Amino acid sequence: MRLRFLIPVATFAGIAVVMWYALFILNLTEIPTEFVSRPAPEFSLEPVPGYGPGLAQADLATGKVVLLNVFASWCVACMAEHPIFMELKAQDTVDIYGLNYKDTPDAAAQWLTRHGNPYQRTGMDLKGRVGIDFGVYGVPETFIISSDGKILDKIIGPVSKDMFEARIRPFLNGAGS
Repeated sequence: MRLRFLIPVATFAGIAVVMWYALFILNLTEIPTEFVSRPAPEFSLEPVPGYGPGLAQADLATGKVVLLNVFASWCVACMAEHPIFMELKAQDTVDIYGLNYKDTPDAAAQWLTRHGNPYQRTGMDLKGRVGIDFGVYGVPETFIISSDGKILDKIIGPVSKDMFEARIRPFLNGAGS
């Protein structure tokens, strides 16, 4: 009789341990990607209307470390990181390229007009094919790209100032490359 009582309690305890581990131990911004150390995938995209030339793989190999930020006008978390990217642009800290993911051209253009444009170039990934080639899980995601166009790291979720200092700055200073 006691065994029947212990089965649900043990099951609940097991689920609680797994949930605790997932919430407090796993760092979901560091999901491994097979693309690190590989060249950025081949692509060529039209720009967000009114925001300069389009974006292609060749644009990422600039001779210095750059960021490729995957964003969308419908993405709430993208709004959280956007002021940081605007600050980085104002301080000329790093060149940032924008990959607009599964958005409409008008919505993307209005979003950049309203909130500012931190990007050197933008590309419209209307159907998400380029995102698939990069292994994008969702938005926002930011890729750190080496001077020769290889993916150095991938950040899932919004970039914060602390995350910038811990994950991106070392690559800019040459320590992480």
